[in-house]
Amino acid sequence: MIIDSHVHVYPPSFRERREEIARRDATFRELYANPDAVLATDDDLLAAMDEAGVDVAVAVGIGWADRDVAREANDYLAECVARSGGRLLAFGSVNPAWGDDALAEVERCASAGLAGIGELHPDTQGFGIDDAAVMGPLMATARRLGMPVLTHASEPVGHSYAGKGTVTPDKLLRFIEAFPGQTVIAAHWGGGLPFYALMPEVKAALADTYFDTAASPFLYTPDIFPAAARVVGAERVLFGTDFPLIKHQRLLVQVRDSGLPDDEQAMITGGNAARLFGLGG
Repeated sequence: MIIDSHVHVYPPSFRERREEIARRDATFRELYANPDAVLATDDDLLAAMDEAGVDVAVAVGIGWADRDVAREANDYLAECVARSGGRLLAFGSVNPAWGDDALAEVERCASAGLAGIGELHPDTQGFGIDDAAVMGPLMATARRLGMPVLTHASEPVGHSYAGKGTVTPDKLLRFIEAFPGQTVIAAHWGGGLPFYALMPEVKAALADTYFDTAASPFLYTPDIFPAAARVVGAERVLFGTDFPLIKHQRLLVQVRDSGLPDDEQAMITGGNAARLFGLGG
């Protein structure tokens, strides 16, 4: 079973409403104000999955800043899941800075069948990922509901790109350490946080953390896969494309070119996510 743990899809109307949504929402503006940035729907995603032989995908939010836009996008994701015949899961997007409104939206998303919370985008949402006072209520709710929390992460070095932000490994680790026992998924290889797991205290803190590979070909060579597997374990890596930014086949080729043994490749491309999300196969 191949599972893509990090994709993005949007209501079809967002294509025609791109300028309106960009005015209303800072995260969308950062990522999609450019008219050349591709906005995919669930139909686009399912067609791409069929072409690449991907069995299941997890559609995640982008860290909406506008509450009404967030609710509209979350409703769409719930509809996508319901009509997908089991091929799609989804994470609802909220802003922890909304306080009680964020918790109410998490409860609403859980009731609608969404499987997790995220992706968080602290820079454009206007909060600090390492601000335990802001994050505490959301993380407590997530833990009670059994929902993983996915956050954007980025490298403190390297090239710039739209939405890179400042959720670097130091901030990400402080966040993780503040909420032991809560399942966290750090997008984009956690901005390089896995490498710090060579420090024993960091490795211990990452016991409940997964790292997804979203946008990996834009960031790293295939050597990232065996390097991360040696440090944090292949069982902590989730195959994620960041579709439609990256097509599935491109990332599958990167995994296959990594030199990892077949059993570790199988864990990354589907086994770990199947275990995390309680999927068969």
